[in-house]
This record gives sequence, C-alpha cells and structure tokens, in this order.
Amino acid sequence: MPANAGLTPELENKRQRLLQILRNLDQVAVAFSGGIDSTVVAKAAYLALGDRAVAVTADSPSVPRSEIEEAVKLAGQIGIRHRLVATQEFEDPDYVRNDGTRCYFCKDELYTRIEKLLPELGVAVICSGANLDDRGDYRPGLTAAAEHAVRHPLQEAGFTKTDVRALARAWDLPTWDKPASPCLSSRLAPGVEVTTERAGRVEAAEAFLKTLGFREFRVRLHEGELARIEVPAAELPRLADAALRTKVIERLKELGFRFVTLDLEGFRSGSLNVLVSLENQRLFTPDQQDSLT
Repeated sequence: MPANAGLTPELENKRQRLLQILRNLDQVAVAFSGGIDSTVVAKAAYLALGDRAVAVTADSPSVPRSEIEEAVKLAGQIGIRHRLVATQEFEDPDYVRNDGTRCYFCKDELYTRIEKLLPELGVAVICSGANLDDRGDYRPGLTAAAEHAVRHPLQEAGFTKTDVRALARAWDLPTWDKPASPCLSSRLAPGVEVTTERAGRVEAAEAFLKTLGFREFRVRLHEGELARIEVPAAELPRLADAALRTKVIERLKELGFRFVTLDLEGFRSGSLNVLVSLENQRLFTPDQQDSLT
C-alpha cells in the first residue's frame, strides 16, 4: 500500500514538507518516547535519512518500564537506529521540588544528555515530537527545547494532533490511536515532592487499572497520599460499581495510597495544570511565539 494511502491532498502536502524538512537537516536524533508524535517523527526521519537518523529514549524512573519496552519494539519495527540514555532528573532538587516547572528541568536534562551523545551518534540536530496543538498549552519542556536549539519538524510542517494520528494510521504505525502517556511524575500534583517511590506507586496503580480493561485514565497523586482517579465520563458508572470499586480501593491502599477518590468530571488531559501558579503558566505557555525556528 502506498505510504500516502488515504491521505487528503492537504495532509499529503504536509507529509512531503515533513520529509523535506528532515532531509534538509541531514542528520538527526529524535527524542523518542514511543508516543504517537515522536513515533511519527522517527518514522519520517528514517524514511528521509535512513541511518543518518537515530531515536533516543530516556530511561528514567519516571518512565514506565512498559513504555520503554514498547519504544524499543517500535524502533525495531520502524528500522531506525535506537539508543537508551539514562537521565538523572531525580537528582535535581529543582525537579524534585515539583513547583509546576518540573517538566522544564526534565527536558533540560534529557536534551543535555542527548547533546553529549551527538558526536558519538554522528548526528548534529535534536528533533522533538511537538505538534501545533502543543503551542497553546502549558509546556515548560518547550522552553528547554528552545534553549537547546531543538527542532520541531511536525510544527514546522504544520501538523496538528489530528494530522499526526491520520499519518500514523496511513503509515500503519501501531500507535496511531494510542492514548497520550505523559511521564509518571506528571501525575503528582504541584507541591507534592517527586520521589521514585511515588512514581513507582502510580505506575503500579495504573497498571492495575489497565488489567481491569480501562484504556484511557490517570491516577493523580495529591497531598496526603490521596489518589484521584480519572476515567472517561462514560466509564464512571463501571468504576463506581461496588464490586469493582472495592477491588480498586483495596489494591491502591496496598500500594500505599491513604485515600482513593474518583473524579466525577472524568478524564481530561493536563487537569493538574490548574494548580500551577499563574506566573509559571505565563512563563511557560508558548502561544506567544511569532515564528518557528
């Protein structure tokens, strides 16, 4: 099947722009989480550059082991060179403090580690999976990216999240409909100190919900070791059923949560951002950019 099968003329033009942008960069390292956005960039980079492209995945306590395993598998399916790099953000007190700017320090650590690898990898430019929809959101990581001269090929080619999913589907990438999966530390409310124990506890709690058949959800950790579970509104009645609710409560308390709550608003991405100070939100919301690098 042709690589552009099922694409609209507009999206086909964007696909071609994406590949040309990467060809012009000549040698790239893709910050590769295994999520849909970075997977599309990795696929495009491999198509455009072959062995002059490499995918680099952070190996951190904040990344679920299942996500790292999936990233390794995806890179193999794409054919792109792949490296795991250990990051040490948990040793940074600014990251651990978790005052709402944690993501900046995480990405700064990742891009610093990748930069040090560039000569060994034989590439010159770091690329991310950021798309146009990320520009109007609270994204401290984009500030770190700008400081490290990271390129955002999807943004430069005009891709929205919907475009990314459509291209991933046309390319038959298994992640085309994968729900977003931010790092485990993102589940900790601002003001709750980040620890490997808390990240591991959230990972175990979400793994348990997955075994119960839930596909899109979050276990948010608030002060007092309170777990706030988000599932899509349509699935609230199922999780509120007495038998299933009891199982969830028992398992999460086994893991060390003191309180287990169900959010009646349902799942919504980035719900903890409302707890970030207005000052930090203004500082790290990139919708004021006038042009792209």
